[in-house]
Amino acid sequence: MATYTSSLPDELLNRLAETSKELKQPKNKIIERALVIFLDELKRAKYAKSYKKASNDPNVLLMAEEGMAEYLKMIEEAEK
Repeated sequence: MATYTSSLPDELLNRLAETSKELKQPKNKIIERALVIFLDELKRAKYAKSYKKASNDPNVLLMAEEGMAEYLKMIEEAEK
């Protein structure tokens, strides 16, 4: 595991220290968890943006429609 050193505003460090005591968790674990959550949120927002962009692309919509038609055909064949 790598070591990372950073500076934070006093107010934030105080909040972190209080939370660490309340949860009986080391500060680095709280920071690690918060960073994972934040990065996951950014990733989800990026995906949402790309899906929104794709929904306005006529070529993507055509591919989706063609894919759904093929899927429906497979379902109908499976029901026979």
